[in-house]
Amino acid sequence: MKAIVTGGAGFIGSHLVEELISNGAEVHVLDNMISGQRDYVHPHAIIHTEDICSAEAKQIIVREKPDVVFHLAAQADVSRSILEPEYDADVNINGTINILKACHESSVSKMIFSSTSGVYGNLQKDLISEEDLTCPISYYGLSKLTAESYIRLFHQLYGLPYTILRYGNVYGPRQTAKGEGGVVAVFLDRIKKGLPLSIHGDGEQTRDFIYVKDIVNANLAAVNQGHLETIQVSTAQKTSINHLLNVLTQIHGSKVNTVHTSTRAGDIKHSCLDNKKARQILKWRPESDIFQGLSETYTSLFKH
Repeated sequence: MKAIVTGGAGFIGSHLVEELISNGAEVHVLDNMISGQRDYVHPHAIIHTEDICSAEAKQIIVREKPDVVFHLAAQADVSRSILEPEYDADVNINGTINILKACHESSVSKMIFSSTSGVYGNLQKDLISEEDLTCPISYYGLSKLTAESYIRLFHQLYGLPYTILRYGNVYGPRQTAKGEGGVVAVFLDRIKKGLPLSIHGDGEQTRDFIYVKDIVNANLAAVNQGHLETIQVSTAQKTSINHLLNVLTQIHGSKVNTVHTSTRAGDIKHSCLDNKKARQILKWRPESDIFQGLSETYTSLFKH
């Protein structure tokens, strides 16, 4: 199999590239290296330092004629999307259109798209399903939802096969300590520097934390399953920030100082995604619990 991974030098993308190569695939990485790191990329991958919005990126896909394109490259910083909605839309919408056109022209067998739980906004529901209302509260969530719509319409107009994967809060090695959903990376970075952790509000807000290796396995499962489906990739387990802190303290082996600050305006209180569809259609299930995933992430950071 020949695969192109956009954003393949980034946090999730580099893990996906590794697994594809270990499975014998020929892998090309498309990454502008704004947030990606060249040293994250497996040495057997072929790197193309191009922006997904560029004519060059489109030409690479058309020339290489991959079997599958995993489209992970994105502007994923929620705060930046609020400050620079034009930039956010250019990368996440126009960049996706550029990749879609290239996939159509090169008759790609499938495009697998990385989307987000952010498309649901602040939905007051214990367990969110794929059929629930999408009502983003950030331009990032809106741009990813719009990209999803372009993908579905490209299929209607041109027959381009796809699977859309909506992720919970992904964490793991190589995640940078900034941006929305990066609370694990932020906490670990501060623990390593000996700084106190900031807890917004009472710390009882919950997230559906999913380990990066489980996300990779879902992408691999989508190569042969989940055609024309939108599927949530999650643990379907709520983890509070306080529980996250307790687990990290246990792994660290000594007390971690915390500072409580006021609740942030616009913060989502609870977010948990049902993963029934992923289990049934992708024949996938999460394999790492929160202790195991955090232990591996901690070890990866502290051994450097």
